[in-house]
Amino acid sequence: MKKLLSTFTALVALGFSGVVNAADLVIYTSQPNADAQATIDGFKVANPGVDVEWVRDGTPQIMAKLNAEIAAGNPVADVLLIADTVTLERMKQAGQLLAYKSPEAKNFDAALYDADGYYYSTKLITTGIMYNTQAAMKPTSWADLAKPEAKGLVTMPSPVASGAALIHAQTLAAVDGLGWDYYKQLKDNGAIAAGGNGGVLKAVASGEKAYGVVVDYMPIREKAKGAPVEFVFPKEGVSAVTEPAAILSSTKHQDNAKKFIDYLLSENGQKIAAGLGYIPARNGIDLPAGYPARSEIKVLPLNAADALKNSEKDVKTFSDIFGTKG
Repeated sequence: MKKLLSTFTALVALGFSGVVNAADLVIYTSQPNADAQATIDGFKVANPGVDVEWVRDGTPQIMAKLNAEIAAGNPVADVLLIADTVTLERMKQAGQLLAYKSPEAKNFDAALYDADGYYYSTKLITTGIMYNTQAAMKPTSWADLAKPEAKGLVTMPSPVASGAALIHAQTLAAVDGLGWDYYKQLKDNGAIAAGGNGGVLKAVASGEKAYGVVVDYMPIREKAKGAPVEFVFPKEGVSAVTEPAAILSSTKHQDNAKKFIDYLLSENGQKIAAGLGYIPARNGIDLPAGYPARSEIKVLPLNAADALKNSEKDVKTFSDIFGTKG
């Protein structure tokens, strides 16, 4: 394994990164391909003449690639647009990000961007409850999943496999009346935790399970296609990953990188996010079809620095409760 990593690092150092270094801006993103293309296309309309190259993969894979490039002294990306603020908080603390105070930040709640300007949330991908329309109980609260009516009928992603699931667990663990005791109650009630959000969607849509803990856009999109599912924003509130963007301190295209951040946060950029079916992070933008009014969605707080510090411990706590490694 070490030999393979060394070989990969060497290739990166030689420039075999899969990205044209002559581009005016290089984006590394974990967005789905179609979403990433729509984002880049919108930016290019707003900034004609800027040649953009982008690489898409899951956040862990993107970070592995970037870290190998950094180790080789040849980081290629100018901007990261990935799943969660915890990863970017780690990079901030390591001195790998560039502080930039975007003028668009005034249109966002202060909790949605780093106070020093190192990263900015671009959308809200919340985690709530989905249920099959044939389910006997229609949940409105996280506590409902621990009731006898839900015994053996609940599935959720594992924090080992899903970054959003880890952030969700960390968020609920800090809520009075829930905490890690809530997860113990779920386990005692026969809930299972394994894999990612896609598996949860499939299990509930097929009727294998009645209830699932899952990111919002999946069941909302499937319901629009006719799937027998509903999505609930529980009354206690929801966790959220915010697909933040940040400029690397090693950027070779600082001006264009700043333009990209400004575009993502702009009214037009945020309308693109809404058009793709996500909750926009910027205030004053209409939500996509299938979502309640923004004022009806309570987003629970998460301190990125604390979440980073406690990540390993929290994964172990969750895994110990559910007896699972993924």
